Amino acid sequence: MNKGTIQDISFFSEALQEDMQLLIYLPPNYSPLYKYSVLIASDGKDYFQLGRISRVADELYEEGAIENIIIVGVPYKDVKDRRSKYHPEGSKHIAYTRFLAQELVPYIDDNYPTYQVGMGRSLIGDSLAATVSLMTALAYPNTFGKVIMHSPLVNDEVLKKVENHADVHAFSLYHVIGTEEKAVKTGDGKLTDFITPNRELHNLIKNKGILTFYDELEGNHTWKLWQPDMKRSLLHNFSV
Repeated sequence: MNKGTIQDISFFSEALQEDMQLLIYLPPNYSPLYKYSVLIASDGKDYFQLGRISRVADELYEEGAIENIIIVGVPYKDVKDRRSKYHPEGSKHIAYTRFLAQELVPYIDDNYPTYQVGMGRSLIGDSLAATVSLMTALAYPNTFGKVIMHSPLVNDEVLKKVENHADVHAFSLYHVIGTEEKAVKTGDGKLTDFITPNRELHNLIKNKGILTFYDELEGNHTWKLWQPDMKRSLLHNFSV
């Protein structure tokens, strides 16, 4: 099986005033003569190491099952850094969404042959990384056309932002949650019910008319739930 390559790049963010690591997966057939869709993963290192997203993409390319995509992983530095950027109430949350939309997207578009339209760009994340992916798409609906969410943290702020979102046709959602996610230990040490607010979010999304795929999987809030869903996630959003 032919394998893609992963570039490890350091990128300075003006919005965050810090160097950001980027892990950029280029598929086996990569050529500047082709055009590529872009998938941006917060929790980027986790998606490559625990989610094995590049291996899954290699397998799907081998089968001729998915379109040309570049996967951009954005790792977090530590748990505190992750919460400050991903949580809706985090001190760097707004700056991080600005980094994704106004700095990272132009950088990728300038350096790789991408489809420079909203439907050519997607966001993916698990837990808080899924939350910030959704919040970013809500804030920049013309920049990102698809969001893939694995067990997002959903609170009143998230529900309010979705409720107030007017352009229901701006992007589509892929949304999964585990049936056992009833007492998840979050970064602040609290046990949190994930599944009930996720069901509420799904009903809100459906009632607003946002295009969505939703499924409840057997399992808890870990990569043992999300990794086996990686193939379906990519096929659902990028199949040829």
